[in-house]
Amino acid sequence: MQAPVIGNSPEKYSVLQLNYSATMDQISAITNSAEYCEQYISYSCKMSRLLNTPDGSPYTWWVGKANEKHYYWGGSGPGIQKCACGIERNCTDAKYYCNCDADSKQWRKDTGLLSYKEHLPVSQVVVGDIDRPGSEAKITVGPVRCQGDRNYWNAASFITPSSYLHFSTFQGETSADISFYFKTSAPYGVFLENLGNTDFIKLELKSTTEVSFSFDVGNGPVEIVVRSPNPLSDDQWHRVNAERNVKQASLQVDQLPQEIRKAPTEGHTRLELYSQLYVGAAGGQRGFLGCIRSLRMNGVTLDLEERAKVTPGVKPGCSGHCTSYGMYCENGGKCVEKYNGYSCDCSSTAYDGPFCIKDVGAFFEEGMWLRYSFPSPGTTAKDLASRTLLSSTDPEATVPDISLNAEELSFSFSTTKSPCVLLYISSYTLDYMAVLVKPSGNLQIRYNLGGTREPYNIDVDHRSMANGQPHSVNITRNERDIVLQLDHYPPASYNLPTASDVQFNSLKALFLGKVIVQKENQDLFPMEATLSSSLLDMNSVLYSNHQVFS
Repeated sequence: MQAPVIGNSPEKYSVLQLNYSATMDQISAITNSAEYCEQYISYSCKMSRLLNTPDGSPYTWWVGKANEKHYYWGGSGPGIQKCACGIERNCTDAKYYCNCDADSKQWRKDTGLLSYKEHLPVSQVVVGDIDRPGSEAKITVGPVRCQGDRNYWNAASFITPSSYLHFSTFQGETSADISFYFKTSAPYGVFLENLGNTDFIKLELKSTTEVSFSFDVGNGPVEIVVRSPNPLSDDQWHRVNAERNVKQASLQVDQLPQEIRKAPTEGHTRLELYSQLYVGAAGGQRGFLGCIRSLRMNGVTLDLEERAKVTPGVKPGCSGHCTSYGMYCENGGKCVEKYNGYSCDCSSTAYDGPFCIKDVGAFFEEGMWLRYSFPSPGTTAKDLASRTLLSSTDPEATVPDISLNAEELSFSFSTTKSPCVLLYISSYTLDYMAVLVKPSGNLQIRYNLGGTREPYNIDVDHRSMANGQPHSVNITRNERDIVLQLDHYPPASYNLPTASDVQFNSLKALFLGKVIVQKENQDLFPMEATLSSSLLDMNSVLYSNHQVFS
């Protein structure tokens, strides 16, 4: 929501109250179980200060969960009375930590995401500096957005046959709904069990291909078995869902057909349990070896990790998530094991997002271009760190000359203009590389690495690239050998002439879009195109370990 702030309160404060379609308890349940939450907040101002200085009293604050006041703004964090520009040191006035604190007569703005989910959602914003002539302010607060499920990865590893976790007695007298995931290389093991005098409920892996759900409510033991055509002890995640009510009981494993057993029309219906609930080995039975996660019983997720921290023979979390879920990291993303799950490292791809499927791109209008300058030889690591996020243990060490015998370039683009320059890499010598769309609309790659009078051109005549459709390009060079793949076409191999050098000497800059050739002081081609998914070697656009474009 967005609202102007009017200073008409006798206390000289204006309070913006936020209402949500869900109750605070419902929102808290979501934020508590989520892995990450965020909420956008913005303060537009004209002669209306926001937070003052870190040591002074704030003019404006917001109220979050449990009616607690917070004096940090979007893009900052708890205990830091600054805005995002103060953290990033790019406020319009360097003397202040928020753009609005400069008290400018022009409209300014401080925006960012509140991501400390224990404080969300924002329920109130209290604005103070709006009672002076000419003071104006506008508040914008976005919805709470959450992702991930912490309960989904709540897991424990059972490392000895006698190891187990115990919880309070399962309350499932007339209804039981149990679900969990397991992963094991052992041929058998008890997942969980809860006993009464004669009643009981138990789930176990009976063999490498059988999962059993058994119980007794006083009418005699009942067992339901699901048999898999493939081994379940394959060290991959498998899901189990068991249900029981007064009418029937069922068991399902993964996507296999559900097994159902009708309850008798007469007899006992209540499951009376008295012992503790055991997860893992119980009563000297064959204990479970492996991992169990996301164990839910009647809608309640059992905190396996916390209990495992204080239980011998059981470790919190599971390893090997990437074995089962690594394929979800797309476009070359690398699966990274985490304590309670996995994540996709997209840094070596031209994509972003949880699964590396979000295109990273930009739109270039005619005449626009982007330049990335490689560190020049002799630049110290200290100077480099002042301009980038790079760091070095030796700040006085100099950056070596960047020369390459091999490189990889891949990107995708769409354009309706031809001719145009997609990418150009210059050097401190006469060496260069360029990827162009020719007047005919065909793609051309140019290499000029010295030793020849004219650049080596690769002309791709499959079809016009200036048809407004997305196209992907991948170029890999290893000395003289060049492999080019365009869209879905098979890779094609090319070779630099024997007279050509194989080293790309002294890299200087990388251009996207319009390129100025300083030697001739003229444009190669103007460009109007959408460039996306650009990748050079290792990162969104990264050339020989240098971040270029993201």
